[in-house]
Amino acid sequence: MFAAGTVALLVALALVLARAILGPTVFDRLQAANTIGTLAMLLLALIGFLTGRPEFLDLALVYGLLNVLGTFAVLKFFRYGDLGDPGEDEERSA
Repeated sequence: MFAAGTVALLVALALVLARAILGPTVFDRLQAANTIGTLAMLLLALIGFLTGRPEFLDLALVYGLLNVLGTFAVLKFFRYGDLGDPGEDEERSA
């Protein structure tokens, strides 16, 4: 049963890789990258469960948090063009 879950995750990963390569917009590719991170997190948790090593679940959770932070960083870069730019200050523009 767990082998079927692993195969299903790998098939989903292949489909998402196709979306990342063929995506017409950069946001399709960003969504595909985020989905690849989520699938990798699930695969890591599944491998940890199969091998009897529960510490892999901790690694999968940390990887998921890094995936979310990376997505926010890329979106901020697309919006402002710089990761260090804090955005427009409302007091200065008034």
